[in-house]
Amino acid sequence: MKCFYFTKDEEEGGTLSSRESKVSWVRSLSVASSSVDTRKSRSDLDSESRDFTETFEFYEFLTQRRANDLRVFSFSELKMATKGFSRGLMIGEGGFGCVYRGVVGAPCSDLKMEVAVKRLNRHGFQGHKEWINEVNFLGVVKHPNLVKLIGYCAEDDERGMQRLLVYELMRNKSLEDHLLARAAAPLSWTLRLKIAQDAARGLAYLHEEMDFQLIFRDFKPSNILLDEDFIAKLSDFGLARQGPAAGLTHVSTSVVGTVGYAAPEYVQTGRLTAKSDVWSFGVVLYELITGRRVLERNLPRAEQKLLEWVRPYVSDTKKFHFILDRRLEGHDCIKSAQRLASLANKCLAKNARSRPRMSEVVDMLENIIIDAEAVPETLKEAENVNEEVDTKEEGREEVELGKPESNNQKWGFDFKEMVSFRNKSIGKLDGRNWTAGLVKTS
Repeated sequence: MKCFYFTKDEEEGGTLSSRESKVSWVRSLSVASSSVDTRKSRSDLDSESRDFTETFEFYEFLTQRRANDLRVFSFSELKMATKGFSRGLMIGEGGFGCVYRGVVGAPCSDLKMEVAVKRLNRHGFQGHKEWINEVNFLGVVKHPNLVKLIGYCAEDDERGMQRLLVYELMRNKSLEDHLLARAAAPLSWTLRLKIAQDAARGLAYLHEEMDFQLIFRDFKPSNILLDEDFIAKLSDFGLARQGPAAGLTHVSTSVVGTVGYAAPEYVQTGRLTAKSDVWSFGVVLYELITGRRVLERNLPRAEQKLLEWVRPYVSDTKKFHFILDRRLEGHDCIKSAQRLASLANKCLAKNARSRPRMSEVVDMLENIIIDAEAVPETLKEAENVNEEVDTKEEGREEVELGKPESNNQKWGFDFKEMVSFRNKSIGKLDGRNWTAGLVKTS
């Protein structure tokens, strides 16, 4: 699905202009409708919406901390690593271009390692700016819950501009592949909680733990990748923006993101804050609970928008189970899911200032996970108690087999045998077709 952003200008009389809006493609599956306040002058808007890589503070940060281990690959090397960018090795596709599985030599070793190679679409309408953002940011910042950038390729020749990025290979693909693509093996409830916590830690690092604040701006399941141990890592920083400078409350910028995940105040005003990411996180929490996409056109109209569909069920504990992912049936997770929904509601507060910081979200998720992991132990203890009771009952029956039965015991046939007996023709009654049960004795 191609998505775009557009601006709406106002006439002096307050009506919308009839001239055609300028359209700029932003990213596959990304939108951006914009209701930016057009009362500001264009120069003011441009000065406030600069990309974070254009600021002096960020370049100073790069100069001081640029990583020395970021590898520079040649185009021919990456072409060979992906077998000529074979479609058989393609593992993803987006507005930036295609992503391929490849094999390159490990540094300072004769060993080989598998990587993911993202190639900029040379014929696309966007991508170069996002490519620069990824190199500048992931080249200097490292965190267990951010995908690792191994290197890049930047060559210009007769074929045109070649821009590629090389990442660590995330073997379990994205959260979207497991949660929304109806994978054969659904994610367990405990694993969903841990993935949410990993993603929250990544956002908390971007918002609160770096030398400068970074707003991710495109948080969604397809940008949450899973390694071989299902540890979640944030990926695709092409739309990331530096947060507001000291003394400012927000950054004014063009509205970009993905339909359904962008915070309403950001869509309406173009004012971006870290709380915009918190809203997106709340949306993803409901996707973890329900196993549904935030927007699903194939469902009845009343169920197409996830947040509208869940609203009447969340506040009613007797109806909450109707929105729980059916693939979780048999798991005792209803109370844990209700607590997660309560956290999601806090993230989705209409007033952005009322939403929690991501570090607070991490702590709340920790408590939910501890309680969720304690439930299986409680169930196991209950099963052990039941087994002991069953054993005692069996022993009691064996002891009482030789005793006369009490008067309050009824005699009769075994129920199954009785049904079989009634289904038999009376003319062909056979004593072998029934078994006597307990017999009343006087």
